[in-house]
Amino acid sequence: MRLTYRGHNDKVFTVAWSPDGCRLASGSRDGVIQIWDPHSGIRHLSFTHTSSCILSLAWSPDGHLLAAGDTTGTVTIWSCSDAALPAISYRGHVRFVRSVAWSPDGLYLASGGDLGDSTVQVWEVATGQRVHLHTQQYRIFAVRWSPDGETIASGSFDGMVQLWQPFSGEERLTYRGHGGPVFGLAWSPDGESITSAGQDATVQVWSSSDGTEGLRYQGHSRPIKALAWSPDGESIASGSDDTTVQLWSPQTGEQFAILEQHPAWIRAVSWSPDSTQLAVASDKIVALWDVERKN
Repeated sequence: MRLTYRGHNDKVFTVAWSPDGCRLASGSRDGVIQIWDPHSGIRHLSFTHTSSCILSLAWSPDGHLLAAGDTTGTVTIWSCSDAALPAISYRGHVRFVRSVAWSPDGLYLASGGDLGDSTVQVWEVATGQRVHLHTQQYRIFAVRWSPDGETIASGSFDGMVQLWQPFSGEERLTYRGHGGPVFGLAWSPDGESITSAGQDATVQVWSSSDGTEGLRYQGHSRPIKALAWSPDGESIASGSDDTTVQLWSPQTGEQFAILEQHPAWIRAVSWSPDSTQLAVASDKIVALWDVERKN
């Protein structure tokens, strides 16, 4: 563990690395989003978001905007290049926005609602207009946009992962390989595979074209709540209620590292753009790890 960031006074639920690799954003139950330097741990900027808990964060592809989902069902977008600009809020959900994801071109945002909402909503960032409402799943925990922008993957409490077209809602595939809720999703950088994880403590890698299962990783002893595929495509990080983050190869299923010493369950993991560092949210801290693969 290279650095431990302790800027929050309550549990951290989400962490996101900026596209340029120079900033980390973390969101907490304390209602504050903090943006800080991953090299020094010095805080550069913070946004206070009333008293609601921040559940999800995502940077726009150009790194200028930061989207957040909270427990009130609000999605808010802040400018990180000009803090004087007012925040934009989207209030299409009823409550608990567990996941937010930008389209690769930065023009659209998808957000997923948990209990009492159970929708994925796609909206145009510039106008705030909703362009699609997805209602085919129960309690959405994870939403991820494909690298080519043509597909959204959504994972839910009912154990399904659905792949669908972002603007028409046309269903392309439903994957049912898990024995319980799906909490985490990640696309491979080439878009050909998806990894999913959840209550059954397994991570599964499968084809995004036909749902054919590849690897099934079973290194954790408790449910997996956090999942991320490294930008170079060589590693998958899975974080669990067992307080560990495990790193393994999506090609072979071989585990090459276990990151321990976390104070509590893991709720978010985020890779640096160069795939050499991993940020981990656990309890009130964000732990920053150097990652070295052994060939």
